[in-house]
Amino acid sequence: MRILITGGTGFVGRLLTTRLHERGHELLVVSRNPDRARDALPPRTDVRANALDFADVEPEAVINLAGESIAEGRWTEAKKRRLMSSRLEATQAVVDLCAQAKTPPRVLISASAMGYYGDQGDAEVTEETPPNPEFVHELCARWEETAQQAEAYGVRVARMRIGLVLDRDGGTLAKLLTPFKLGLGGPLGDGSQYMPWVHRADLVRIILFLLDHPELSGAFNASAPEPVTNAEFTRTLARHLKRPAFLPAPAPVLRLAFGEMSRILLTGARMRPKHLLDAGFTFEYPTLEEALKEILHRS
Repeated sequence: MRILITGGTGFVGRLLTTRLHERGHELLVVSRNPDRARDALPPRTDVRANALDFADVEPEAVINLAGESIAEGRWTEAKKRRLMSSRLEATQAVVDLCAQAKTPPRVLISASAMGYYGDQGDAEVTEETPPNPEFVHELCARWEETAQQAEAYGVRVARMRIGLVLDRDGGTLAKLLTPFKLGLGGPLGDGSQYMPWVHRADLVRIILFLLDHPELSGAFNASAPEPVTNAEFTRTLARHLKRPAFLPAPAPVLRLAFGEMSRILLTGARMRPKHLLDAGFTFEYPTLEEALKEILHRS
């Protein structure tokens, strides 16, 4: 199958492209720097600067992962505009490609995030849970609405609301390992906020599952079935690293340092992957204990 991927050189995209290549798929990757991207991607990957550049190829499936990191730096108005535009422009280009194609892709699997729900306290969150309106919800809602437009062209659309993606060489965990190894780790605020998470290998398996099942469309919470609080995450990580974790980051300090962005550090959602479980997906790493054991003790 010819598969177009945006964000193919990112933290998730690198493992995804490897797995797709192993399956024998023809890979088409969008990158702002095609020459550099080719060095990081499987052999024979076709890399171009924009999704619309692949109009002559007519992809059979699209996996849309592009988007600037949300958890870096303060959310100035300019930063908010970049966060929004990086997602909407890449997704709109994919939708425009679907509109122009004589034979549109069969499926668009498009990233969204747990931020869709906003702050949900300790209530259990499924795909049917009403969101709490705030910037992160607006960002994810507009991202999803743009992707959903592809349905008008006969494309099956699956929207993944992704939790924190864990693995050693990127994402949230990579940022935490150094301070925790130095004994400088600790909970954020009071640590009661929930952290939906997913092992990177399981997230790639989710994408492949959605690719392989033509009956699946709509929203899917792409996180492990056992979310944990920030305090639980902190204790578990510290135990695996055999380090103390008693230096909390007080909420007022985080608010002062990061402004509005601190909300994604101090709030969360007890998100569960109901639609995936109902569809028969099984997680290789369903608990944080299993995930960290594999990641941190991998040979």
